Amino acid sequence: MTTLVTGATGNTGRHVVTELVRRGDRVRALTRNPAAAAAKLPSGVELVAGTHTAPATLAAALDGVTRLHITVTAGLAEVGPELVQRAVDAGVRRMTVVWGGGVGPVEQAVAESGVEWTLVEPQEFMSNTSGWIDSIRAEGVVREPYDRTSALVHEADIGVVAATALLEDGHAGQSYNLTGPESLTTHERLEMLSDAIGRDISFVRISHEQAIDRLIATGVPRADAEYVVGWYAAPNIESTTVVDTVERVTGRPARTFADWVTEHADRFRR
Repeated sequence: MTTLVTGATGNTGRHVVTELVRRGDRVRALTRNPAAAAAKLPSGVELVAGTHTAPATLAAALDGVTRLHITVTAGLAEVGPELVQRAVDAGVRRMTVVWGGGVGPVEQAVAESGVEWTLVEPQEFMSNTSGWIDSIRAEGVVREPYDRTSALVHEADIGVVAATALLEDGHAGQSYNLTGPESLTTHERLEMLSDAIGRDISFVRISHEQAIDRLIATGVPRADAEYVVGWYAAPNIESTTVVDTVERVTGRPARTFADWVTEHADRFRR
């Protein structure tokens, strides 16, 4: 049996691939650039060119596939139901979905597909911390509008949970809210980063509107930027409350933010 992983080199997709390979699964990785993906993914993975936002082009990618992993990304809402139907028609019998922050057309289509499905609902990724790299390296400064609290989850744990749901029975129909093992403020994260890289990091507060403008400058639509910064201002309870889902599903504790910092500290050094 073969598992097709969409977004195979993304923040979570590459961890799904890695865990599936570690467990001996036959993996087909869907990627826009197979040549570049080869350097990022384990050996033995079958690389196929394509994107899940163009489901009409995926007949060959879906051929012989019995399990499918989907990461909900921009542009998928409109074509996601078609992707799900084509996967079912091709013989896929188990799916996992890393949601896009809510139950939309993709999640609904999977729930109505008639196959086994598991919805993976991670809270904030620890890898979002990478957005501070440039300002820390250049100035030793992080600029944010709020000293907010977040129960960040390691992206590798998201991958392991998804892989477990794909390979093991007992997860059908489940929606798994994922967090890390602790809820940390921005200041607490900066202290851990500072200790790891041996350099003081200052927190500079910017205004709510400045944070929105900063996102817009990177190409984010205003409505999305306002949503994100609004969430920073008033995080929901799920994003700040630690749950033990990772341990319950995988049998081992969730990775800590300290683990993430150890893995990535060199990226923050000058």
